[in-house]
Parts: sequence; structure tokens; C-alpha cells
Amino acid sequence: MLAAIFAFLHHIAAFTLVSAVVAEFLLMRDELSLKNARRLLTADLALGIAAAILLVVGVLRVLYFEKGPDYYTHSTTFIAKVSLFIAVALLSIHPTREFLFWRKPVSQGKTPVVEARKVRSIRRIIHWELIGIVAIIFCAALMAKGIG
Repeated sequence: MLAAIFAFLHHIAAFTLVSAVVAEFLLMRDELSLKNARRLLTADLALGIAAAILLVVGVLRVLYFEKGPDYYTHSTTFIAKVSLFIAVALLSIHPTREFLFWRKPVSQGKTPVVEARKVRSIRRIIHWELIGIVAIIFCAALMAKGIG
């Protein structure tokens, strides 16, 4: 039963993470407003929490609840999946740092002033995050079928 609970938590965290990145993607398509800036801060917070839960629960599943670390450390699809997760996490640092700079003006009821170049950069990074997530899901599907 405990293994099922951890699998459930892992999936909920993964779906939350995907939802948060999609929310950021959609919010960054529109012109930046105070309302969108607030929503982006919330989505980024949800993304960070979901990623932390996903990582902790994933490690616990590998160590204690599934096939064991020996199985996973010899799986190329697992290694690819973890590598992609790390890559997406590293990519997300730049948008998160930018969003954190927005907290002060947002808390004062002001729309953050962001250069068009930075907005384009954040959009591009979020696109790459989404591509990375799709690749992670593909690796998960391969793992589920014992491939790799």
C-alpha cells in the first residue's frame, strides 16, 4: 500500500509540475500585466514545490518502493529521464530568478517593468522546459515497458 501511495504522490507532483510550466507558458504569451505577474509568481512557486516533491518521492521510490537502485542505475531510459529532469530544473532557474525580481513591484501593486529581450528569453526557456518534459514523459513510457 505504501508503494502505491508513493506512486500516487509521484504522479500528482509530476502532473502539477507540468500544469505549472504550461501555466507559465500561457501567461508569458500575453502582455505582462499585474494580474499575469501575480499568476506567474504563483505558478512558479507551484512548479518549485512540485519539483521538490517529485525529486524526493522519486528518490524514495527508487531506493525503497520499486525495483531497487541496481535496476534503475543500469537503465539507460532512467538515466536519460533523470538527466532530462536535471536539465529542465537548470533551465527553470533563469525564469524563476526573473520572477523573484518581480515580487517587490507586485507586492506594491505595480506591474514589473521587463525588457522585451528578457521576456523573449524567458519564453524561449519555457519552450525548452516543455520540450524537456515531453522527453521525460517519453522516457517514463519506455521505462514502464521495460525498454532501456
